[in-house]
Amino acid sequence: MDRVDCVVIGAGVVGLAVARKLAQAGREVIVLEEAEAIGTITSSRNSEVIHAGIYYRAGSWMARMCVSGKHALYRYCSERGIPHRNCGKLIVATSAKETEKLQSIKEHAEANGVLDMQLLAGEAARALEPALACDAALLSPSTGIIDSHAYMLSLRGEAEGAGAAFAFHTPLIRAKATAGAIEIEAGGGAPMTLQCSLLVNAAGLSATKVARNIDGMPLDRIPPAYLAKGNYFSCNAKAPFSRLIYPVPEPGGLGVHLTLDMAGQARFGPDVEWIETIDYEVDPSRAERFYPAIRKYWPTLPDGALMPSYSGIRPKIVPPAVATQDFLMQGPRDHGVEGLINLFGIESPGLTSSLAIADHVAELANI
Repeated sequence: MDRVDCVVIGAGVVGLAVARKLAQAGREVIVLEEAEAIGTITSSRNSEVIHAGIYYRAGSWMARMCVSGKHALYRYCSERGIPHRNCGKLIVATSAKETEKLQSIKEHAEANGVLDMQLLAGEAARALEPALACDAALLSPSTGIIDSHAYMLSLRGEAEGAGAAFAFHTPLIRAKATAGAIEIEAGGGAPMTLQCSLLVNAAGLSATKVARNIDGMPLDRIPPAYLAKGNYFSCNAKAPFSRLIYPVPEPGGLGVHLTLDMAGQARFGPDVEWIETIDYEVDPSRAERFYPAIRKYWPTLPDGALMPSYSGIRPKIVPPAVATQDFLMQGPRDHGVEGLINLFGIESPGLTSSLAIADHVAELANI
């Protein structure tokens, strides 16, 4: 049986960042990916926003990873010429009741280490975005957007440059923890068996399934998996905004927000649709709920402007009745399996947090 130092399951943005980190630390790394290419699932179906770290529970892994990851990601992109734009975001209040919430949002952000938030009166907000309808707003200067595919290509290139190898069309069939090693059986067109010293489960939507296929992993340490679909709609009208526009959060979500891609094209979403099986089709009728929400801050949105675009699925580890979750990053101290690191529930802000998560994995692996 072939022996390799490290195996990473999953070639999404987090798996790529982890593989790069381990390879650059001098470790021998193989990445197993059941799809045909990097980042084909969750990592290619998000809003491509560089999040500031405003809303996550203070002290949570999401808050800590997002804030440190944001700074690392901006540095990474600037140094390598990865397309990105630090465009900023406005959280807009469209009523006096919502305006009252802006100060507490600012204070929560500051507790997370986001210290650049600015409260704006309606007039000041409209000076930045003249088409905006609002009573007041909160400006987040450190929010931005990124070409996520260019970022992932860079991570892969740097991982391979440091010696990492990639095996596509190669799903994990099963693994077994033994004394001093983990034995892996992988399938696909070229099945293989391997022994490794470190196994990193960065399988995203499949992370809980992967964990269940590891003999020796305690079942009571594997969280349940839930699927929360987010639908996006594009706009056939030119959106007159240069910043991202988010409503004041409502119970259960952040509302229908306007994000921009690197070409300046607007898209709206994601909403939250709890599903039982993976399905990426966007129901056009869902747009009817988007129009009134968007028109609160963009009242001139034309009828018929919204078109189904794409959807993504959040890897949830809490049920719909639970409003928030946190990243669950387990090392041997958490589950007792030597050489195994599990990354569960890595939803948004996983892209923003990817470099910080990779650093944390290296710490868990004592690298």
